[in-house]
Amino acid sequence: MAIKRGSKVDPSFSTSSMSDIVFLLLVFLLISTTLINPNAIKLTLPRSSNQITEKPYTTVSITSDLHYYVETEPVPFSGLEDALRARLGSLEEPTVSLHCDETVPINEVVKVMNIAKDNHYRLILATRPQ
Repeated sequence: MAIKRGSKVDPSFSTSSMSDIVFLLLVFLLISTTLINPNAIKLTLPRSSNQITEKPYTTVSITSDLHYYVETEPVPFSGLEDALRARLGSLEEPTVSLHCDETVPINEVVKVMNIAKDNHYRLILATRPQ
C-alpha cells in the first residue's frame, strides 16, 4: 500500500520579485545620490609651506572686527577700491597680498577678491607656515 503525502514542499522559489526589489533600490539610490551631492567645484587650495618669489606691491589686511587696512592705514570698505587704485596706479600686473584673520567670514574675503579681479590685480592670499 502506497501512502501519499498530502502536502509536498517545492524547494524552488521565484526570483522575479527579488529582481524587482533590487531594481527599485538601484533606481532609488541613483536618484538620491545625485540629489545629495550636486555638481561640486573641485578646488586646489594653496599650501602654506610654499613660498612665492614675487613680492607684492601692497597689502590689504582684514581684522577680526572687519576693519580694512591698506598697508597700515585704516580704510573703510567703500573706499578700499579707490585706495588700491591710488596706491597701485598704472603698474603693470600689480600684486596685492591679502592678510585676513582666521575668524573673518569668507564673504568678506570674496569681496576683496572681486575688487582685485575687476581691476586686474594679482592676488596672493597670505597664510601662516605649517
